[in-house]
Amino acid sequence: MSKTLGIGVIGCGNISAAYMRLAPMFTGIELRACADLNAEAAHARATEFGLRADTIDGLLASDDIDIVVNLTIPAAHFKVSKQILEAGKHVYSEKPFVLSREEGLELARIAAEKGLRVGSAPDTFLGGAHQLARHLVDAKAVGTITSGTCFVQSPGMEMWHPNPDFFFQPGGGPILDLGPYYLSNLIQLLGPVKRVCAMSSSAQEYRTITSEPRSGEKIKVETPTTIHAVMQFHSGAQITYCASWDVWEHGHSNMELYGTLGTLHVPDPNFFGGEIRMTEKGSFTNGTPAWDHPFGKPNDGERANYRAAGLADMAQAIQSGRGHRCSLEFALHVVDVMTSILASGETGQFVEIETSCDRPAALGIEEARALLA
Repeated sequence: MSKTLGIGVIGCGNISAAYMRLAPMFTGIELRACADLNAEAAHARATEFGLRADTIDGLLASDDIDIVVNLTIPAAHFKVSKQILEAGKHVYSEKPFVLSREEGLELARIAAEKGLRVGSAPDTFLGGAHQLARHLVDAKAVGTITSGTCFVQSPGMEMWHPNPDFFFQPGGGPILDLGPYYLSNLIQLLGPVKRVCAMSSSAQEYRTITSEPRSGEKIKVETPTTIHAVMQFHSGAQITYCASWDVWEHGHSNMELYGTLGTLHVPDPNFFGGEIRMTEKGSFTNGTPAWDHPFGKPNDGERANYRAAGLADMAQAIQSGRGHRCSLEFALHVVDVMTSILASGETGQFVEIETSCDRPAALGIEEARALLA
């Protein structure tokens, strides 16, 4: 790499610590400054991680910042990303990238005019487990994928998050909050989605916070909290996707892909690692290859956690002129699918997906190693 790109962060809330803690693992990027509407939050994170605390305007005007990571709440993602692009900086956003197809297309227009890159989380599909799944799908180890299921169900977010309000507002909910992990992985495995249909509901009008420091406060629910959807991919695969914050316990696997020669069990795409299991027709096999992928190795307690891999890949891609894996087109297609699922849940009608994208390039073992410092 000929240059280390300077990284600034806007938004110093709960998720910012993960980026600041893990970004030093990667080559080609250096976290230098952070900003927040709450100056105290920015100063606290800056002190914790040895960064420069700045105002938002000051950070956007800084010559030593090349890419700005947008870690604001989902409802602010579009406005802040647009501000970053207009300041002449590349932008990498937390998920969901934006809240509508129109917002994404507007950012694409600005980025193209200014010759800038836009990327977006999640990057968990770059993890060792999911890249092994990609390898097996591409090798047709279980034949052609014809169908599958995805389940992400829990009692909700108000039991652990200190400020869970936004999870239950428009822009939140289990589809827009958790859907990016599942859909990004499905699209990198199977390609783009053609059309969707869905049903949606909410079990409660209000949720009671049980986490500290706001235990006992009530939150009004303004977005569906249970969604059952079916997605038809251009490849022909049909995937059932169930996402809910109204389920106390269940026995479903996170992700199963059914092929003409067997079944592939894929671990939770909310994480980088996990166990891949495969059958030959109806019998489990030990036929999964040895896979020494660096992003599958535990590095955060017992878990593999390589958050900022997508950011590092984008920085490397900017330098080399290649496409980056967590691209605007890819993230926009994910948003289009999610918002179409929500629209179908309201109308009960099939919705044709207007956007498309290429599958991100697979991240092989050596390519992953090249991202690490």
